[in-house]
Amino acid sequence: MVGPMKYHFKNTTMKLSLLTKAIFTIVFLFLTKNNIFAQTKYQKDFYEFWSDINKHYAYLERQNINWNKVKEIYSSQVEKVTNDNEFIQFLENTLNELYNGHSSLSTNLNTSNRIIPSWSDLRVEKNGNKYLIKDLRKGFGADLAGLKIGMQVTLFNGKAIDEQLKSFLPRFTDHYSPKMYQYALDMLFAGTHDKKRVITVVENGERKTFEPVSYGNRNELLYYKIINGNTAYIKINNSLGNNNLIAEFDKTLDSLISNKNLILDLTETPSGGNSTVARAIMGRFVNKVLPYQIHEFDEKDYDTKRHWVEYVSPRKKTYKGNVYILVGHWTGSMGEGIAIGFDALDRATVIGTPMAGLLGAISNFRLTETKIGFQFPTERLYHINGMPRDDFIPKILCENIEETLKKAKEIAF
Repeated sequence: MVGPMKYHFKNTTMKLSLLTKAIFTIVFLFLTKNNIFAQTKYQKDFYEFWSDINKHYAYLERQNINWNKVKEIYSSQVEKVTNDNEFIQFLENTLNELYNGHSSLSTNLNTSNRIIPSWSDLRVEKNGNKYLIKDLRKGFGADLAGLKIGMQVTLFNGKAIDEQLKSFLPRFTDHYSPKMYQYALDMLFAGTHDKKRVITVVENGERKTFEPVSYGNRNELLYYKIINGNTAYIKINNSLGNNNLIAEFDKTLDSLISNKNLILDLTETPSGGNSTVARAIMGRFVNKVLPYQIHEFDEKDYDTKRHWVEYVSPRKKTYKGNVYILVGHWTGSMGEGIAIGFDALDRATVIGTPMAGLLGAISNFRLTETKIGFQFPTERLYHINGMPRDDFIPKILCENIEETLKKAKEIAF
């Protein structure tokens, strides 16, 4: 009797143990499943948003962005989001962690910040404890309102600048780099869509207030003129994404092709464009196939990288004269690509300030629940010599657009 009873007890204990494990597993799966279903659409989209950037953003390592920390910070915040407008604002705040104007949403609110550099019109930099206007976008609000390069800015919309920068500085760190500060300054002074900007400055000891309100750009794809008997000037008016520019540029260059010097002004190309237009423009200045830009893409699933070189092919009649490319703080994306391309082709002298520094080539994404679109750089871009495109410095470096135009005249005439 003793033996069978012991065996029966042991067997029963084993069955209870297996049953307990099965119940625990079912409960765990039930709770996990219900936790997933309990998530709001905003939580689901945030984790999709975070994952897309985590997997595809090309500059997390180079910018030293702690993206896991970003997830930790914003996961608790998204729980409080109750409508689409709040979620858009939430995503805009999250994108500040990338501190570069090449990452944005495809939708915005009246309260949203204007996109930089496309909607910015002045460059304010920190110099010690002062904030100085270092550059102005010609013909735009700040310039038209009477603001001048060199003015010291003391207030924005009646408030101290330092405190307002916190809204745009990344939260994953408290050690801010110069690029982080510049991003925050550019965003602040671009302003929001729903409020007028009031900029207070001190000039020669006198306090002045300006209210830049107008934004504008020439309607034509490009503008051109002959400056003297042997120098032609072509300015691209933020149209590098319009394929119609190709025919317009061809017609214009053909009419100017006998000039000894050509100034190609890219200082008003903040919105970038496409490589078809870029290659078409550069193709008029070479007589053989040449490389102009390097791409790099991470294949994270396999821990490999893909590299490829983009080339320019000659097309139509080649312009053989001297070429001078003008760039500035509002030369963005594809404008930057053309500048480093001409430099790589050894076909032009680049004159100007550092460019907008927009990172990489962007790709578009769309969230499953809210259908909100967003874009960010998924490919790194380099000069043919291996230098990151955003690190490029013009051969003739200038302080602002006024000095750039002056240098161009001195060299070309």
